[in-house]
Amino acid sequence: MESPQSKRRRISGGSGVGGGNSLWEDINPEILGGLIFIKIKPVDELIRVIPFVCKTWNEVINGPYCWNDIDIQQWCRRCHDIDRIDNAVRKLIPRSIGVLRSLSVYMLSNAAFAFLVNCERCLKVLQMPMSEVTDRMVEKHAESLKMLTTLDISNCNKITCKGLEVLGKCCTSLVHLKRNLSPPLWDYNTGVLATKKDDGEALVIADTMRSLRNLELGYGSMTDLGLDAILNKCKNLIHLDILGCYGVRLEGDLEDRCDQIMSFRGPWDEEYHDEEYDESSEEGESGSDSDGV
Repeated sequence: MESPQSKRRRISGGSGVGGGNSLWEDINPEILGGLIFIKIKPVDELIRVIPFVCKTWNEVINGPYCWNDIDIQQWCRRCHDIDRIDNAVRKLIPRSIGVLRSLSVYMLSNAAFAFLVNCERCLKVLQMPMSEVTDRMVEKHAESLKMLTTLDISNCNKITCKGLEVLGKCCTSLVHLKRNLSPPLWDYNTGVLATKKDDGEALVIADTMRSLRNLELGYGSMTDLGLDAILNKCKNLIHLDILGCYGVRLEGDLEDRCDQIMSFRGPWDEEYHDEEYDESSEEGESGSDSDGV
């Protein structure tokens, strides 16, 4: 694996101070950080390598220009340590100086969620699958998320219909919701999938999130009743994914109505990635698990 020192030499062109990187030093910090440095992945390399190239780059990294959009989801998945993830969130969010537009994280705790929403009131995109955030925390802080347009709460099992309803009422600009769950387990005693039927979440979404354009409810427990409510009230849908919603039978005219949606993925469709709509598709995991933010 390439050492941080080698990366620094490669990035700076090996010319040192006063050499080839002097041209880079003269670039406007907003362009350097907001257009160039933000493309460096993973984010832990951005923090561990770039600041040591030169004083100007260090100042840019410590300024707000690199941190309008923070994506540490892949690092979080490699790390898989909620305490380290919390620490990273608390370190990175203040760098945006109140202008954070999007955050993509994984396994966020209640405490880190509270820290986030208390610091940032202009957040438009929040992706936090597999997080420990509870209904109570959502109820307490949802008003701070009223600017959200995109929300991913997939596998956030401590958020229920109650939390979804609060989010729907507060986040009136929401157009993209991901609420995918884990596939059901096989019940070896009965020889069938251990699925349950519950339209609660689907009815809440239909009643409170009528502006949705993209909706993913993979492996949810809704039935035709919940789907009918969503189709009746969410008139702007252009993408609907209900893969694994085995309680849905698509009886009556439901199948025809679903087929009228630009992109529809049914309960029994084959699993695949629709790159046009898969905004959080995983990048190739690089770097060591020991790397930290």
